[in-house]
Amino acid sequence: MIHSPSAGNTDPMWFKSSYSDTSNPNDCVEVARTLTAIHVRDSKQTDGPRLRLVPTAWAVFVSYARN
Repeated sequence: MIHSPSAGNTDPMWFKSSYSDTSNPNDCVEVARTLTAIHVRDSKQTDGPRLRLVPTAWAVFVSYARN
């Protein structure tokens, strides 16, 4: 699901991966966790669209990415 940042929500605290500093700091995503969702956005377009995932979908993605 794409989330519009102008939907009146308070902006959550965003984090970049620690790998972003070592590879290419201009090519990364940021992640923010709220009570009901994990939000993902492009670090270069912080006002752009965001992907919103339920926590179980995020856990499956992270597990897959680790392998």
